[in-house]
Amino acid sequence: MQIGQVARIAGIPASTLRYYERVGLLPPPERVSGRRRYTAKALDYLAVIAFARATGFKLAEIKRLFLDGKPYSARMRAMAEAKLGEIELMIRRAEAMKNLLRKAIRCRCLNVEQCGKQVRATQA
Repeated sequence: MQIGQVARIAGIPASTLRYYERVGLLPPPERVSGRRRYTAKALDYLAVIAFARATGFKLAEIKRLFLDGKPYSARMRAMAEAKLGEIELMIRRAEAMKNLLRKAIRCRCLNVEQCGKQVRATQA
């Protein structure tokens, strides 16, 4: 398949394919008369990249996922467990922020000093 075909199927710009190749996320495709010719394997890689990005993985993390070594599934499980821990922490932080914002919505302070006193009283 030509780069345009792969890009259309994957729903990404051709420039993204070239970038993924440059940073080592996609194996370099065979070239015919200087033009890239992709196999279905590229679509498999792109599907995993899209899945991993949708779950919050950064490109550097995805690249580590594609490294040789222990079996792919073991790398995926380990990375997913670590990412899940990060997401759970983010959720706890977001819940705390949401609670603080709800308090701010109920604020009836007339000035900064009055607000500061109330904030300090809740922190004590």
